Amino acid sequence: MALPRAARTQRRTRIQEEKEEQILEAALEVFSLHGFRGATVDQIAEVAGMSKPNLLYYFRTKEAMHRALITRVLDTWLDPLREFDAEGNPVAEIRSYIRRKLEMARDFPRESRLFANEILQGAPNIEDELKGPLKELVDEKAAVIRAWAKAGKIAKCDPYHLIFSIWSTTQHYADFDVQVRAVLGQENAGDGRFEDAARFLEQLFLGGLNVSEQPASTSP
Repeated sequence: MALPRAARTQRRTRIQEEKEEQILEAALEVFSLHGFRGATVDQIAEVAGMSKPNLLYYFRTKEAMHRALITRVLDTWLDPLREFDAEGNPVAEIRSYIRRKLEMARDFPRESRLFANEILQGAPNIEDELKGPLKELVDEKAAVIRAWAKAGKIAKCDPYHLIFSIWSTTQHYADFDVQVRAVLGQENAGDGRFEDAARFLEQLFLGGLNVSEQPASTSP
């Protein structure tokens, strides 16, 4: 990860840390609206309320700001998957994962759009992380899901496509928020829509994975 210039000094002051966060907050706003290619340093400086030269003291390039943000977002995005516990109850673990992903869609919509834009552009800034730490983590959790299925705790399924499906259905509520609220209508578009979504997705995924609902095998 490319560090901000101020972070390379031996001792960072509270003011330096606050300025970096101020810049990154502005950069998140601009990148989430315009994408990496559409965003400019001038736009970020304006939103941050500082001069361009002052901003460039902390982050030399637009790429450095974007890299710092996208690395932070990816780390945050993976926290719920890291907490997927092999020793836990599968139904409780999957339910918790669905709800935490929806909470993130609700609480961090700009971060979700930033990540989606990065992926749509071919992941130029995080390809190594996707092929490395992300893949390793998903491989690890896929093995957990396979073990649950082998033990008869859940129905057999493709663990990768299960994870992909949870990602796509939960992040939809951040990336397509305008569409969701428009279709639901004003009376159904409040914060309660996330609870409604959670109940539906629990029913969808947990119903499909409930081993008791699978046809019993017949012996010849």
